[in-house]
Amino acid sequence: MPLLKTRRSSRARRREGGDHPKREPRRTTAKRPSGQPPIIEVEDATVVYPGGHVALERVTTSIGRGEFAFVVGPTGCGKSTLIKLLIRDVEPAAGLVRIAGKDINEMPHDRTPYLRRRIGTVFQDFKLLPNRTVYDNVAYALQVIGEPRSQIRRKVPEILRLVGLQSKIHNYPDELSGGEQQRVAIARAFVNHPPLLLADEPTGNLDPVTSIGIMQLLYRINRTGTTVLVVTHDRDMVDKMRRRVIALEDGRLIRDEDASGYHDESTKEFAARMRAEMGVGDEGGSNGNSEGR
Repeated sequence: MPLLKTRRSSRARRREGGDHPKREPRRTTAKRPSGQPPIIEVEDATVVYPGGHVALERVTTSIGRGEFAFVVGPTGCGKSTLIKLLIRDVEPAAGLVRIAGKDINEMPHDRTPYLRRRIGTVFQDFKLLPNRTVYDNVAYALQVIGEPRSQIRRKVPEILRLVGLQSKIHNYPDELSGGEQQRVAIARAFVNHPPLLLADEPTGNLDPVTSIGIMQLLYRINRTGTTVLVVTHDRDMVDKMRRRVIALEDGRLIRDEDASGYHDESTKEFAARMRAEMGVGDEGGSNGNSEGR
């Protein structure tokens, strides 16, 4: 859908002496290779849809390589627009968006597919191909970029083992649970090991036990070095994950902070801690708490 195009660079606005003071990009604590820019830089970005609706207003933030961060906020606050901004599905009316140091809105439009190859995106509705098997759904992501068959045959089984679906390769999406479909979507997004993974509501409509497994999988992916940015309404999960939180409200960034209590832990320790905090037993049952059943 086309945008109302009034885009000017932030440098031009500063020369004109705008009314609003410039918010400095947040300094993150994430470690990254010396001399390399953050994987995401958003500077004074504003998105205006046709009709004049301001979806994002002067948002500034940066995300370092290897970080795990959440974007939270009420419905309509601009979370999904931020994801669309990063994959160039929408363009800013003002401000800058850089991925790995490159202003993506200055690149030719025919280069956009190449940008998206470097960004794995897990959509809220999965977007699986209903007439293709699990294997073929994941392989399709490699076929469209011209990956050799030999590499497809090697990569697809590897990623399906990573997401725990090696026994489901011949199943079709309608034969899978919601959690399994989400794992296929994650596998497809990560099969080419992009440096950045975006996930839109990955635990939406999933039960607590399944949600833990999905977040554990995203955490495992993050520990390989991939930056993970998760859009979610699941505030309880965010609190228990204790990672960086970027909060939006009415299109504005209102909070951006590192969660407290962070410490390095294995994925097994992470899953055990979350089960204990949520009152879920190792076998998926509640630890004596029947409330809400």
